[in-house]
Amino acid sequence: MPRGAREKSESGIYHIVQRGTNKQDIFHEDGDRIRYLETLKRFKIRDAYRVLGWCLMDNHIHLLLQEGTEELASIMKRIGVSFVSYYNKKYNTVGHLFQGRYKSEPVEHDPYLLTVIRYIHQNPVKAQIVKNPGDWKWSSCLGYYGKDIFPPGLLDSSFILSLFNKDNKSQAQEHFREFNEASNRDICLEDTDRKRLTDEQARDEMKKIISPLEITGIKGLPKKQRDELLLKIIGIEGITQRQAARIIGIPTSLISRAKHSR
Repeated sequence: MPRGAREKSESGIYHIVQRGTNKQDIFHEDGDRIRYLETLKRFKIRDAYRVLGWCLMDNHIHLLLQEGTEELASIMKRIGVSFVSYYNKKYNTVGHLFQGRYKSEPVEHDPYLLTVIRYIHQNPVKAQIVKNPGDWKWSSCLGYYGKDIFPPGLLDSSFILSLFNKDNKSQAQEHFREFNEASNRDICLEDTDRKRLTDEQARDEMKKIISPLEITGIKGLPKKQRDELLLKIIGIEGITQRQAARIIGIPTSLISRAKHSR
């Protein structure tokens, strides 16, 4: 089956997730993470993209990037080829390091941009590796808190911080920290480790939320009411956006817009 075209971001901002093949580790020691971040910075200087956030876990990577002179596909290809070459040489391996092609989603609106950056920073917390986002040094979190992080000059934090306070950077950092550490049930992209429901199971779970409304009636609701139901539906564990859209009979873009308008 041919792979579908990626959804283009009008803002040029994308949330990207890249995993190790067969869930294998991408990073085995600090030196590997250092090399990846150095690679990210080297191509940032070349391609003029902005790095709004990142989190390097053992077997997957989260990035929040805004395109510069090159499109996302070219950016990710250069980063991937460079890092895989380093990895294979260091560990005397051959073949694929990353699982298929990276996953990405466009980030068009400020509320969802904030959701994504918090989701990225809280990855180690939800994985129960650390208690607080700032305890994980391999993310952009501490940079948003005003701390020195490696490598200097990689993080572009000014845009997101300006959403909290345009005139006072220290207050913006304080408000960002409160938001960043707040409890939440954020879901971004589609987590490949989540359990999957069959369409029949998904319909049963959806009916519990929308009753007495019929599933086919969702698309005819006023936008605000429809969006509220769509957000509840995609919050059901085991239901993907594509699956929900197919069952309801709507384009996946309607669900994406509902998420972005939060």
